Amino acid sequence: MIQAATAPIVAGLFYLYIRDKYEKEPWRMLVWGILFGVYATFVIYGAGLWLERTFPHPETPLYTSFVSSALVEEAVKFLFVYALISRNPQFNEPFDGIVYAVFLSLGFAWIENMVYVTHPIWGGYGTALSRAVISVPGHGLFGVQMGYWLARWRFCRQSHARTFAFLLPYCYHSVFNFLLLQKMPGDLALFLGLQVWLWIDGLRKMRRLLELSPFRPKREKSSVKW
Repeated sequence: MIQAATAPIVAGLFYLYIRDKYEKEPWRMLVWGILFGVYATFVIYGAGLWLERTFPHPETPLYTSFVSSALVEEAVKFLFVYALISRNPQFNEPFDGIVYAVFLSLGFAWIENMVYVTHPIWGGYGTALSRAVISVPGHGLFGVQMGYWLARWRFCRQSHARTFAFLLPYCYHSVFNFLLLQKMPGDLALFLGLQVWLWIDGLRKMRRLLELSPFRPKREKSSVKW
């Protein structure tokens, strides 16, 4: 079960490492990104317990999706990513924002995945497969959105981009969870549409930041601008 929970995480990390083709991050910083994500898991768990005890509430799909799940997770991940990159001299090209945000997000997804997959009631290979297709890519794609806007904040000096770096992953994550939990007629089609959009937009954003790299060889001409 541990291997089943870990395999999609390794695949996502390897894919992103390969995509970072102009100036790869040092292994030490990539490991720190994963470790920040692992530690963020425990902070998120503690924050969730505090929220439940301080504001008792019925667990509805709306509340779970927009408050106790997406809000807590994306807020903590944003703070940890920001701490990781704000004074990091290795954050020297736009694509690095996506690298750090996704590595941290997948570090969190790794621990979360192991909890679900090894659970005596919810776990098993069926859970591992569904999470490998839905949940793990979801966390990675939310990380792409966060990293893209943090890159705009860092390299374009756009103050609003830092706000977007939290709001967009939070909104996408909330709707993502709500469509999974609500289970109303038509929700599956909307969920699949959201997944397709996240992939298309995420890949487009990665390609855009790669073309903006200052380490891009001059022979690879690009007209892309911020």
